[in-house]
Amino acid sequence: MQIEQRYWLSNQGWSAEPSELGKSAGLVFVFGSPQTLVDPRHLAVLHDAYPKAVFFGCSTAGEICGTRVFDDSLVVTAVRFDSTRIAQASVEIGNNGDTSAACGERLVKMLDPKGLTHVLVLSDGVHVNGSELVRGMLKHVPPGVQITGGLSGDGTRFERTFVLSNGGPAERRVAAMAFYGSRLKVGYGSLGGWDSFGPERMITRSKANVLYELDNRPALGLYKEYLGEHAAGLPATGLLFPLSIRLADGEQVVRTILGVDEKEQSMTFAGDVPEGVHGRLMKANFDRLIDGALGAAKTSYEAIGSTSPDLAILISCIGRKLVLKQRIEEELEATAGALGSKTVLTGFYSYGEICPSAPNANCSLHNQTMTITTFAER
Repeated sequence: MQIEQRYWLSNQGWSAEPSELGKSAGLVFVFGSPQTLVDPRHLAVLHDAYPKAVFFGCSTAGEICGTRVFDDSLVVTAVRFDSTRIAQASVEIGNNGDTSAACGERLVKMLDPKGLTHVLVLSDGVHVNGSELVRGMLKHVPPGVQITGGLSGDGTRFERTFVLSNGGPAERRVAAMAFYGSRLKVGYGSLGGWDSFGPERMITRSKANVLYELDNRPALGLYKEYLGEHAAGLPATGLLFPLSIRLADGEQVVRTILGVDEKEQSMTFAGDVPEGVHGRLMKANFDRLIDGALGAAKTSYEAIGSTSPDLAILISCIGRKLVLKQRIEEELEATAGALGSKTVLTGFYSYGEICPSAPNANCSLHNQTMTITTFAER
């Protein structure tokens, strides 16, 4: 596997010219803010530089390039595989009234299951129920094949997100990149690092990813009591106080707010908030957030035989970025230290992360985690 990485910044243009790799690159990851991703001038430059490549990426709440975090940039990572075959598929959310689960089913059915090694998915970030999307995909993915990925971002605006596939960037899209080949080793890891506070409360009324009542009280009003002065900034400030949910099987998942409805006194989350389970508010612990990134890196490193991968796709939640602020690059430095200096890091800050919660478990939607997918050809 050979890799080339460069970026575009508004105040300096492109960081480098494409090398000879550009002519033979098969896959190009592209992560950028909504306005840079949809700029046709940038896409024209990329198509000229990588004429044979498949493009795959999304809009973000921050772009990752090595151990640096950019805003309103374009981060481009071109890959030439030695023996791995790739294929891409995409569906549009809302076509024919499809649910998020139906979109997930249709997407996986478009992929050839023979020889499939891994599926990387990028989704719209504001019009999707990530939990349903994952459930739909899992119905048809072959046994032993895992899914990782994330929900695209729009900074702290939560208005318009885009997914880039071969048809160009589009809203309301979910795209999958399928990887084939016995020589490709894929690892993954996902950890958080938040502290719970306040009492556990039962979710007494909800529908899918919309929460109406906690302990028979209007959910939004109760949530605002805990947020205090931060309540005025909802939904963005809700990223600082995610909700931890204890599912019936004992698994803990974290949910991030995507929107609020003052009239209904409800909150919409990135994934399901089932009735009858218990939820608890969470707050940041700086050191534990960085330790979580380190733990995810170590898990993904060990999954491919405890050798440095060629490439790592990092998908970290926007809430972590807002909390860590000037310390944000510390979680990337911890990741780089665990994976090794030869590993190329790229990725983005997201509205949700998709990854198994443990090795060999089914994947699920997470929020407020650092999720890492590592790739190596051996």
